[in-house]
Amino acid sequence: MGVEEEFHVVDLATRELVGRAPELLERLPEQSYSAELQASVVETNSGVHTTLAGLRADLVALRARLAQVAEESGLGVVAAGTVPLVDAERSAITRTARFTRMLEDYQMLVREQLICGAQVHVQVDDRDLAVAVAQRVAPSLPVLLALTASSPYWMGADSGYASVRSLVWQRWPTAGSPGSLASAADHDRLVTDLVASGTISDPKMIYFDVRPSPHLPTLELRVCDACPDVDDVVMLAGLFRALVRRECDALAAGQPAVVPEPPLLRAASWRAARSGLEGQLVDLTGTPRPVPAELAVTGLLERLAPYLEADGDEALVSSLVERALARGSSAAQQRRAYERRGRLTDVVDLLLEQTRGEASPEAERPAHGGGALHAAYAAAGDEVFEPSGTVRAPYRAVVDALTALGPAGMRQREAARDEEQRTHGVTFTLSGEAGTRLFPVDLVPRVVPADDWAMLQRGLTQRARALDAFLHDVYAGREIVRDGTVPAWVVDSAPGLRPTGALAHHQRVRAHVCGMDLVRDERGWYVLEDNLRVPSGLGYAVQNRRLTRAVVPELAVPAEVLDTEPAPRLLLRALQDAVLPGAGDDPGIVLLSEGPAGSAWFEHSLLAREMGVPVVVTTDLVVEEGRVLLQQHGVRTPVDVIYLRVGEETLLHSPGGDGRPLGPPLWAALDAGAVALCNAPGNGVGDDKAVYKYVPEMVRYYLGEQPVLQSVPTFLCGVEADRAEVLARLPELVLKPVDGYGGEGVLIGPTASGEEIDTARRQMLAAPHRWIAQETVQLSTHPAFDGERLDPRHVDLRAFVLLGEESVVAPAALSRVAPAGSMVVNSSRGGGSKDTWVVGAAGAAGASSA
Repeated sequence: MGVEEEFHVVDLATRELVGRAPELLERLPEQSYSAELQASVVETNSGVHTTLAGLRADLVALRARLAQVAEESGLGVVAAGTVPLVDAERSAITRTARFTRMLEDYQMLVREQLICGAQVHVQVDDRDLAVAVAQRVAPSLPVLLALTASSPYWMGADSGYASVRSLVWQRWPTAGSPGSLASAADHDRLVTDLVASGTISDPKMIYFDVRPSPHLPTLELRVCDACPDVDDVVMLAGLFRALVRRECDALAAGQPAVVPEPPLLRAASWRAARSGLEGQLVDLTGTPRPVPAELAVTGLLERLAPYLEADGDEALVSSLVERALARGSSAAQQRRAYERRGRLTDVVDLLLEQTRGEASPEAERPAHGGGALHAAYAAAGDEVFEPSGTVRAPYRAVVDALTALGPAGMRQREAARDEEQRTHGVTFTLSGEAGTRLFPVDLVPRVVPADDWAMLQRGLTQRARALDAFLHDVYAGREIVRDGTVPAWVVDSAPGLRPTGALAHHQRVRAHVCGMDLVRDERGWYVLEDNLRVPSGLGYAVQNRRLTRAVVPELAVPAEVLDTEPAPRLLLRALQDAVLPGAGDDPGIVLLSEGPAGSAWFEHSLLAREMGVPVVVTTDLVVEEGRVLLQQHGVRTPVDVIYLRVGEETLLHSPGGDGRPLGPPLWAALDAGAVALCNAPGNGVGDDKAVYKYVPEMVRYYLGEQPVLQSVPTFLCGVEADRAEVLARLPELVLKPVDGYGGEGVLIGPTASGEEIDTARRQMLAAPHRWIAQETVQLSTHPAFDGERLDPRHVDLRAFVLLGEESVVAPAALSRVAPAGSMVVNSSRGGGSKDTWVVGAAGAAGASSA
């Protein structure tokens, strides 16, 4: 047996595909390395081997030499079906007469062949036998494709497939199944007819999934993606050799072949390309039916076991198959690499590392099965596991269900999660990115115990009421400043203090929707931040529960867990309570969004749909004679309440339905009491990071109560004494700009380098009043599935207080998850989320306070 591997050539600086294979080939022996159609691809050709150990050593040596030569030129090589970063305008074919003619004949089809495969040759001397065996191995080909699927990305975007390479490859007129052939003469006649038709120029362009080699006494497998991990190629070679031998024996014994009809084979191959190992495959060994990929793979392994054992390969190939199932497809690994930070360069780096790797197939790998899911889990301050490893009581049923699924089952649920998210458009966008991302959700739910939630409800409503009172006061008499409770400079220097805030004087409530970010350590819960402008996440919290029920039905949500479905109705009630005197009997409420291109369009659409109100953009609104009107479908209707999901600056400058900026006439309508804005403009002064220090005093001042919830001890760098302590303790503290957003500009002293601390110190000293520092809170951790096992990740909790006639905490809360090695949970910084199971009184939708 032997193997041909194809490798992409990438620039190590940009990680982009580059057409520099010819210069590498000039320094490599031509008997082992050759050119391909694309100038960005190098092919290696192994020797002939009788053992998998010998084949592996050859492949490792070929890869090592190619990588070394490439690195000397600032290049790297990647063995994968595709690479994510491609500049199609710079791609080029290898300049030979044959390839030039192919470009002239096939045009786009040639230009798009920026793909790499792995071909396995198994010796079959008799060509009639080779043709017959090629027919008989067809039912197993989709399984081999699924095992090697390594091409999820195409031209810088996620294709939604595990092997987009196979889709591109299938566009060749001779790719796929050759149809029914009874002999080598039939095969040769078909090839002659195809050449005579002018469809192909020579027999080398026969691209059947399995074919008798045109120049060697072998049967050649051509259906598979190139494999980053060399051991996957070894596994593939072992399986294909055993498969060929099995069918040779079956022929000799006169056993009938199970040859699926070409459309069924094509459908099964499509399914494998779509899902890889993370979904279902079509079982073609009997009546076609979908089965979990794990069953299809282990079924093939069982059928081939006698032949693997006869070659001495059974133990090695079984361990490699087990490892592949435990680890998941390369496509899934690449997606996980991307999800950590949202960078395609991270995907290329992973592929480069795996292609260079020389780990022994016997190296320690995560075992397949549920026990490995949390066997080595350890984290201080974890919410699920005790330091001894014992599962805490609220999580026992959850951990039992996840353990039963095991790593492979979890990956299958993740594939179903992604499919569910794509189907429903559950996406978000980041500033500066053209495309959207799936909203990241880890499938291990978080439980908030009943006692904790009861305390949080009291503290959150208390805090929201105090902050709303502060907003009213700061845009009126400023009594809290006059009485010396909050320094005037803290208010006056707050970036969120806006003149427009004074215009909402008719509104009884200014902060209708408050998003409170909470963290916990061994001492209890703390409020980390208040969000009073355009807090997001409520809709995603509702969707996360729906997602859990849809894709992990094994996780039965206990009856005492609060239902998230009432949350949009509670939001609607708060908006209805915001209606000002003078509105009609049927007040008009709209949700104002940036539109489909906005960062949280899915959430806007979901909330508007569930509340039964229109979702609109600024050009749907016009202000005439002091009234705000919605104009859609040729009809104008009055608008009394606008639920703002756009920032104040965006609102100010965006055009209205008459083409003029909407902001000025809308502010006039607000000032006149003709419309209510939820949340009110100017609310940013209430969630300012310097103002945050004084929220406990606001509770005492406005409500006459003691704060229920703790705030993190905070130092104002604009105060000399505080600044001196911050400078002395900067490596111990967290330093934040008062106008920072999404974790941007935050320095976490205990994890920062000396250089980072020095840089932050200089920035702070340049404008001390623009910075605050806080004591470091040792955030609790919660398990997240990393593709192989549960891994402890830091988490926070965003809870939503809805202020109207009553103060209500929504039953839908959003747990946010930091990436590995980070304490920053924001999705803009690679964070994720979890379904949050809030335990409360049966039937309760939320707690209220008058």
